[in-house]
Amino acid sequence: MPREITLSSEHFRQYRQKLGFTNATKVKVFFGGKDIIPPVDFEHINLLKSRLYEIIERINGVVADEIKVDNLEAFKEEFIDQPLQIMRANDILPHLNNQGRRPEKVYFDWMRGYVVSNYFLKALGIIFEVNTANIELIGEDDLKKVESFKRAAKADLEVQLANGEKVRIEMQSGYTGANDVKQTKVLESKRVYLDSGIHTLAAHFDLYNGQV
Repeated sequence: MPREITLSSEHFRQYRQKLGFTNATKVKVFFGGKDIIPPVDFEHINLLKSRLYEIIERINGVVADEIKVDNLEAFKEEFIDQPLQIMRANDILPHLNNQGRRPEKVYFDWMRGYVVSNYFLKALGIIFEVNTANIELIGEDDLKKVESFKRAAKADLEVQLANGEKVRIEMQSGYTGANDVKQTKVLESKRVYLDSGIHTLAAHFDLYNGQV
């Protein structure tokens, strides 16, 4: 009769050690090939950058005259070209893999929101009847750090109204006709109100239907 052996977690650990791993998580990463980072397709990145140009050009061609950007070339340089240069200089792009997505997709989705938010600052000034100098960018995004692309819940903008009151603005850009707010954003706005009494508003720029 063959001797019966009861396997334990220790046997499993020893097996993984023989494979060359002392960390169980690294075994999963190895078998899943998750440690192999594909090179960034910069040709694709450049095409996406061109699409950002085109988005802004088309929007600028149809919005009301009072919110148009006067110097589109300067706007594209500041809010499209320079951010990409900073990301490349700090080797950010290869590490943009939020939720398993390709770096090119993460780059485009983040940049699209960033560009649209900056484009409509003049419109927000009109809506809230304030000078754009009174609209402060308070989001936690830092183009030099990968961690900043983990979708912090903090609102994008803070506006000081004419009466001195401050409100925070959560900018939402819609591209498919669906406009929603993530639960983390709602919970953060409740926390801010309880802590400081500052209200948070969501501003939906529905580019698919042309409404705000």
